[in-house]
Amino acid sequence: MPHRHRHLRLVVDAMPSTTLRLAFASTDRVTVDQHFGASTAFAIYAIDAHKAQLVEVIEFIDSEDGNHHDKLNPKIAALADCTAVYCLAVGSSAVQRLLASGVQPIRVEPGAPIEQLLAEFRQELNNGPSGWLARVLKARTADSQRFDAMAAEGWHESN
Repeated sequence: MPHRHRHLRLVVDAMPSTTLRLAFASTDRVTVDQHFGASTAFAIYAIDAHKAQLVEVIEFIDSEDGNHHDKLNPKIAALADCTAVYCLAVGSSAVQRLLASGVQPIRVEPGAPIEQLLAEFRQELNNGPSGWLARVLKARTADSQRFDAMAAEGWHESN
């Protein structure tokens, strides 16, 4: 039986291109309370230097036949456009797969409040990011400039 999930996407105003998406392994949408591999739900926020807003909630429903074969694939796919995922723990295989898909896993203490983590992330954005976040933002800027240059060139068709 394929993995099933419920996916709630909230309608939000257009977010600026500098917006990042952060996922939190959380059953209550208030605290981080789950290990990545065993997570049953993610709360996904759009965040920039000025505000953070809940934009998606994804809940995973285990199959009734007890088949738990590779539960990581649907979770990693669901977080494909996220910059980071906050969780209590994450196995080495999941870390490698998340990083390969462009998602930075971040381990936090049990019960870490999501609002506090969002405030700390916004503060880092405003104070000048370092480490992995600086690398992500630098890569995004380089990609944006490359696409802007391509758009400025325009299309030229040849016969």
